[in-house]
Amino acid sequence: MVLFGPSGSGKSLTLRAVAGLLRPDAGVIRIDGRVLFDSRAGIDVPVRQRRVGFVFQDYALFPHLTVRQNAAFGVRGLFGGMTRQMRSRVDEVLELFGLSRLAGSLPRELSGGQRQRVALSRAVVPGPGVLLLDEPFSALDLPLRSRLREEVKGLLDQLGIPLILVTHDPEEAVRFAQVAVPYRKGATGEIIDCGETPEEGPDERGQSPWPGFHGAADRLVRCTFDTAEV
Repeated sequence: MVLFGPSGSGKSLTLRAVAGLLRPDAGVIRIDGRVLFDSRAGIDVPVRQRRVGFVFQDYALFPHLTVRQNAAFGVRGLFGGMTRQMRSRVDEVLELFGLSRLAGSLPRELSGGQRQRVALSRAVVPGPGVLLLDEPFSALDLPLRSRLREEVKGLLDQLGIPLILVTHDPEEAVRFAQVAVPYRKGATGEIIDCGETPEEGPDERGQSPWPGFHGAADRLVRCTFDTAEV
């Protein structure tokens, strides 16, 4: 799923509410049928129990921890210990993201793309039920952004973790979206189901499925529309 729209429209606030970093005034948050928040029922599942991975826009790596220690942060015990199974899991994810040879490096010794992969690794290691990405490519220069976008898409497809991506970049929206939710001025529009086999052009009403976007978005599939609350 992609949440797209201009800056300041509430996309990142939505991610933070899903992750439990922000408490909504009212409403219900469900993931795969599991209620994480319900204001009327008094349900507010703690962050560590939500099984949600979060990659922040600035990556938020711990500068004093190595690549391995950053990646393992979500599965370390109270005193920093890990089971053999978790150590194996960390090694597996570092290998998948091409970070094994950098396991002993600090964030300041890494490139922007490498730091991004460390942040993704940290989010993936605990085995989240959903992965939240808050404009993960915005800090990268254009050539690197395009390359890493494809690399990350391939890795996430391989892992099979459901994804919610926040962006105001139409290229990213086009690349990642199967379902899209447009945001504008703090409100959501119609949920857009883009299906799996795109066809170019507007829908039968002659409307662009991605209002406010041009260029790359014009290549999107003919989408079906469902009115829904988000």
